[in-house]
Amino acid sequence: MRDGAVADYIPPLADADPDAFGICLATTDGHLYEVGDTRVPFTIQSMSKPFTYGLALADRGRAVVTEKVGVEPSGDAFNSISLAPGSGQPRNPMINAGAIVSASLVSGATPDERFARVVATYSRYAGRPLEVDEAVYASEHDTGHRNRAIGHMLRSFGILDTDVEGVLDRYFRQCSVLVDCRDIALMAATLANGGEHPVTGERALAPELVDSVLSVMTTCGMYDGAGAWVEGIGMPAKSGVAGGVLAVLPGELGLAVFSPPLDVHGNSARGVEVCRRMSGDLSLHFLHAPRSHRSAIRRRYDVASVPSRRRRPPHELDALAAAGRRAQVVELQGDLLFAAVEAVVRAIIADSDEVDRVVVDLRGAGQVDAVAASLLADLSDVFAEERLHLAFVDSGDHPALGIELAARDGAPPPIFADADVALEWLEDSLLDEVLGADRPHGGVPLAEHRLCAGLGREHLTRLEALLQRRTYAAGDTIMRAGDPADELFLLLAGEVSIRLAHGVRLATLTPGMAFGELAVLDRAARPVTAIADARVELAVLDSEDFHALRDDDPRLQAALLTNLLAGAYRHIGRAAEEIASLSGSHRMGST
Repeated sequence: MRDGAVADYIPPLADADPDAFGICLATTDGHLYEVGDTRVPFTIQSMSKPFTYGLALADRGRAVVTEKVGVEPSGDAFNSISLAPGSGQPRNPMINAGAIVSASLVSGATPDERFARVVATYSRYAGRPLEVDEAVYASEHDTGHRNRAIGHMLRSFGILDTDVEGVLDRYFRQCSVLVDCRDIALMAATLANGGEHPVTGERALAPELVDSVLSVMTTCGMYDGAGAWVEGIGMPAKSGVAGGVLAVLPGELGLAVFSPPLDVHGNSARGVEVCRRMSGDLSLHFLHAPRSHRSAIRRRYDVASVPSRRRRPPHELDALAAAGRRAQVVELQGDLLFAAVEAVVRAIIADSDEVDRVVVDLRGAGQVDAVAASLLADLSDVFAEERLHLAFVDSGDHPALGIELAARDGAPPPIFADADVALEWLEDSLLDEVLGADRPHGGVPLAEHRLCAGLGREHLTRLEALLQRRTYAAGDTIMRAGDPADELFLLLAGEVSIRLAHGVRLATLTPGMAFGELAVLDRAARPVTAIADARVELAVLDSEDFHALRDDDPRLQAALLTNLLAGAYRHIGRAAEEIASLSGSHRMGST
């Protein structure tokens, strides 16, 4: 893009490189994205106006400031020699006349003190000490005849009641403060963050005054092009004739562009186009507000603290307890637009040295727009390149994600409809790596079943004589909700799902586990259904035979009851840990 011309009415500005071009975006949590000439210094010029206006409001209060300068769009160029009829007020603080008035309202005992407070304020916004380009200041001072005309006209109306030359000198100096694109992005992000610098944490302006500054930036910041800017780009903004543009998306980010060639309105031609494209591509228009939560992350947890419903053998549980923090679920909420998902993706990548398996759960999300889907697909690409593991949970409400993932090279990550199945995927992936060949997938002999723990040879032989061996094919119903509880089942091989009457899975049992425990307590109806997920081998103990042990072999009965209670307490303990973990799960980035 070669549109526009470098400003030449201030001679040093005419020497700017027309090809200089930098873009910087700063988020409200202090992360920076930069490309191009973002560290090339240039003078702040009219981008100083919102910050001096905020300082004037802080020093004098709204009532005093609004007596001197209005807040209405002028429809005129930035350097127009015109004031409101009758009152002589400048229309707003973003045109030169209003900015000169703002400069006059800065408090201080001496001219030097007043200007020192201006530079100190700008430095708080930037997060580093700033200084004046003396050559540009001298040129502004020597060539600022139009601004002098404006200043004397303000004095004639009584809007300026102090030394005109002193005020103009302060104004020329503030426009000559040196910044770079990074500084401007952080200054904009400070406004986006309610007046608090996102990196240093230092407060530059009270939140209620930030609202006033952003309001006049929205309606007046881009001069006679302000209406088209709001309609097409939709971010409070301000430009400067040295080629800078800053834009603010409240609560989310600050954007800065540096490119010296100016359009007919005195705004950076490339800067305006960058803002237009980024607003469209990233859905940054401030009227396109998400139904937001404080954080897009509802909660996150790992498989060590919140396991799946698959009940695993002890050696697998031990492995998950030791390594499970490497596998996490991140639950998202609210409308997922650019700023929300950018923070999530960045946080997941930042944690990837310690967390190498992630499931992103989108079931609680509202809108997931094309930009958010693209960022999530980018995350998938990063994980694939680093040989990490990523999956999603989505009930089908966010088709943009599937479309975006399918368009990428390579095999797409899995998308599960069921969160518990995704948890199992996380666990299995981790266990395959941690245990490898030591992870048996077969059955267990009766002597190694948990219900037989601690039994001697004699008791095992006695129990074996009471048991019936049965097999079931995949899909067979082993017991049904509503049936009488008259048998206790010992799972020796295969997997069994325990389900409620309407089909919701409560647990998946693996070899070494027992079910149907009501048979040893009473004959009440079964509350759940058990279905074979694969070929199943069971050892079945009839409740009558169990109760007969009270007289025939009370020590064996007591041992079986002790093992049943131990299993029950183990499951209760795991459930308590899971509830505690979910209720206290932290948001990403809070540690």
